[in-house]
Amino acid sequence: MIEYTIRDGFPKFQDLPWDYSLTNWPGLTDRLEEVQRGISRHPVVFVNYEGSLYAIKELPTGVALSEYQMLLKMQEQHLPCVEPVGYVQISTGNCQRSAIITSYLDLSLPYRSLFMHSNLGRYRDHLLDAIAGLLVQLHLAGFFWGDCSFSNTLFRRDAGALQAYLVDAETTEHHACPLSPMLRHHDLEIMQANIQRDVFDLKEDDSQIAKQLDIEIDQYIRISYRALWEEVTRDEIIHANERYRVQERIRALNLLGFSVQVVETVATEAGDKLRLHALVTDRNFHRNQLLELTGLTSEEMQSRQIMNEIHELRAYLAHSGNRAVPLSVAAFHWLKNIYLPTIEKLKPLLSPNNSGGIINDPVELYCQVLEHKWYLSEAVKHDVGHQIAVEDYVKRFGTQEC
Repeated sequence: MIEYTIRDGFPKFQDLPWDYSLTNWPGLTDRLEEVQRGISRHPVVFVNYEGSLYAIKELPTGVALSEYQMLLKMQEQHLPCVEPVGYVQISTGNCQRSAIITSYLDLSLPYRSLFMHSNLGRYRDHLLDAIAGLLVQLHLAGFFWGDCSFSNTLFRRDAGALQAYLVDAETTEHHACPLSPMLRHHDLEIMQANIQRDVFDLKEDDSQIAKQLDIEIDQYIRISYRALWEEVTRDEIIHANERYRVQERIRALNLLGFSVQVVETVATEAGDKLRLHALVTDRNFHRNQLLELTGLTSEEMQSRQIMNEIHELRAYLAHSGNRAVPLSVAAFHWLKNIYLPTIEKLKPLLSPNNSGGIINDPVELYCQVLEHKWYLSEAVKHDVGHQIAVEDYVKRFGTQEC
């Protein structure tokens, strides 16, 4: 007997050979696709439905349901994780098992790619901060991961840095938020052991990789985690007449990408002072802002870089026209007259596939051009403009993997 639970808007997956273990699917269905992947302790396959890819992971009976429910909770709170599509309960003879189905995370990279491909070296240093940032977001929302590792994480390029996504929630638990210090410490202990194992596997596979791992990676992640956690959760003591510092605190958290849900000010025992506490939610502040203004879907740091450019454009338009310019007007001007023409010129550099580390994300490519524009402008001590930056970028990198 096979029972399907699939969310609306997705394929039914009923034409797949569920009577067989996923390890036996090659040759039984023509929907299988080979994609860049990390290491998994369970059988995993990728299937193609009308050009959309889905990951299917085989699990013991009942486990797929709990993981599916946990991913749904994470998605509802806008946490970076794979999108849950559904789960299947399979009972054939004496064999019982389950399978979870998730959407394939486009434009993502397993951690091994960041060490195996020389052209991705620029991203390796950001990998550690990305996984620390992911843990902070989960803990703020009350999620205990229970199996944090490089192997259970995928990464997307984000304006020269990386955004980490959770892809395995088998051991995840949801508690009151923020997560208690004891559980946070336990999660960091598990992370340390798992990442030591991941690094050992890398060293075993390739001696060149071992030479690149010249720092205590797990300790670095702990330090990065603690610094970010303390910055996001700390309280400030302000004088009663310093309420402007409330907005300063909100802006500081927004710069880190966090949205602020509630700001509390509580009188201290001193009487003339207030304790300022900001409750943060998701880390998608600039991402949500850019989506609302332009319709572009992007990562957080990409969005922050672009929103900075839109704000600069807004100031220029206001000055040149001698009038106030709404942010929505500046965003439309940027989209129509700057972003879309730039992407059109960059089309030869966009890859139609997701292999070999070639950039096929137009927003990431645009952000790299912005960075290139900055370097060119610094060299000549004035703004060279988008056109010169694009032409020089294509000339320099048009025949290389980006």
